[in-house]
Amino acid sequence: MMTPTDASILEDLAKSVLDMDEDLARDSAQKALEMKINPRTAISDGLCKGMEAAGVKYEEEEYFVPELLLCSDAMYAGLDILNPHMPRDEHRRGCGVIGVVEGDTHDIGKNLVKLFMETHGFDMIDLGRDVPIEKFVETVKNNDVQVVCMSTLMTTTMPGMKRVIERLKEEGLRDKVKVLIGGAPISHAFAAKIGADAYCTTATEAPVTASTLLGEQAAAV
Repeated sequence: MMTPTDASILEDLAKSVLDMDEDLARDSAQKALEMKINPRTAISDGLCKGMEAAGVKYEEEEYFVPELLLCSDAMYAGLDILNPHMPRDEHRRGCGVIGVVEGDTHDIGKNLVKLFMETHGFDMIDLGRDVPIEKFVETVKNNDVQVVCMSTLMTTTMPGMKRVIERLKEEGLRDKVKVLIGGAPISHAFAAKIGADAYCTTATEAPVTASTLLGEQAAAV
């Protein structure tokens, strides 16, 4: 049960990111651990909320790229403290490949998805950002991959997701994997249109969705 103190710490975590305050992020993350707040909750309901709020300010042109980078620095400062304490599912659920599609270098969301996938028992191959289409395909071809995760924050690079799926079909690999996509401009309608298996609105949804698609129940988020 969430106490007023717990809620205050989560608010401080969110505020630290929005205010680009690395010291507050570290202090709040440490307090979260001391108060026995689940690190996963501290990340999803604290740091991530702050990053989402920063994204809104960016869309409204109140924040620009330099501010977003400073917000992400604060978020990672908190993550550095919380991540080692994340509860990890020892049951191995499979292997996934994750990357930001070609043309896009925004990887904050991708990094969060990778974190949550790994703590839920997935072994993740991280291709990074600005990933060529063929790199996704070759990785699936050369590894025992069950899940492909792609993200983008740019409408101009969204077609790359469709092309990856098309290439997987051409190589006879599409039926081997489940494809999850995410990012601010993505929608359920777009996922259905390009033939993806699912669209995830948040990083915490990804492992649950992946496990469900693979026919098993993920641990509670």
